[in-house]
Amino acid sequence: MNAAEQAKDLELTTKIAAIANLFKVEFPDAKADLTPWRSDPDTQEWVDPDSIDLGFHFPGWSPRLQGRSILVQVRFHGEGEERRLIGVEVAGFNHRGEAWRFSTVDRWHIEGSDLPYGDVTEKLKVFCRQIFELFATV
Repeated sequence: MNAAEQAKDLELTTKIAAIANLFKVEFPDAKADLTPWRSDPDTQEWVDPDSIDLGFHFPGWSPRLQGRSILVQVRFHGEGEERRLIGVEVAGFNHRGEAWRFSTVDRWHIEGSDLPYGDVTEKLKVFCRQIFELFATV
């Protein structure tokens, strides 16, 4: 679900802002998008209400990233006090669509047709570890 729609209280709003800032520390040229999903019925059918989704766009195509846009989905399970972070999914997009996907579920593995450079993968891992630290008390 769009991060902007998930910002329902001060604590979660602060954490969403922190996610955007953590990403920009690793990728300073990125512009955060708190509403990466359209509001049309076809798109909304696929939106996960238990995730916080942010998009990041770069000023042009990046050979290091093998794309120009990245979607970050922070996934949760449970309600209220039982809600916990279960993983982070990151996907890179280029002019042909999804170029690669990185997931913290299972082996923290990146796969796809156009993989980013190794240093970019390491930055993504640092970013994801920081998200787990941010939500360690959730």
